[in-house]
Amino acid sequence: MSLQPNSTPRQIVIFASGTGTNAENIIKYFQDSPLARVVAVFSNRKSAKVLRKAHDLKVKALYFDRDALYKSNEVLHVLKDIQPDLIVLAGFLWVFPNKILEEFPDKVINIHPALLPNYGGKGMYGEKVHESVINNKDEESGISIHYVNDKYDEGEIIFQTKTKIDKDETPESLAEKIHQLEYKHFPQVIEQLLQQNQE
Repeated sequence: MSLQPNSTPRQIVIFASGTGTNAENIIKYFQDSPLARVVAVFSNRKSAKVLRKAHDLKVKALYFDRDALYKSNEVLHVLKDIQPDLIVLAGFLWVFPNKILEEFPDKVINIHPALLPNYGGKGMYGEKVHESVINNKDEESGISIHYVNDKYDEGEIIFQTKTKIDKDETPESLAEKIHQLEYKHFPQVIEQLLQQNQE
């Protein structure tokens, strides 16, 4: 009796640079899912809290430097060994190399804490985004989940959702609203993408 195709869980790999709250949320979301598992977390910062969180949740935690990503093919080789069904950038701050995008076409996605194409690009992340949105007196902000290409925040948008900006909004209070949108929707969008790829 042969195994049905796709009967084993899909494999998710996460890249993150910071505390890893989104990564932790995604790992926990899929812990008991028959559909998928987070099998590895990569970080470009040795001291990033995300590596400890992954380790504590029994997920392989891997640190790499700029050479391993851009000059040598070290990161690419590890990814080729894993053969992930989806590569998720969750607060990863370096531009993703073409050689990985070419090896995994339409399998690399990112989340951005604003409504792209506004407030995207190099250097636009975290508090800087929320400060810009508030200083511009926008009435709403939100999150964008998009495919990754070789330019910051310019890949095809997969999903967006919005939140209202209050008159007395601060970057900190807006950040909390955006985090709640991320925690709710990012795992669900990942799940939907993997289900579509399974069909």
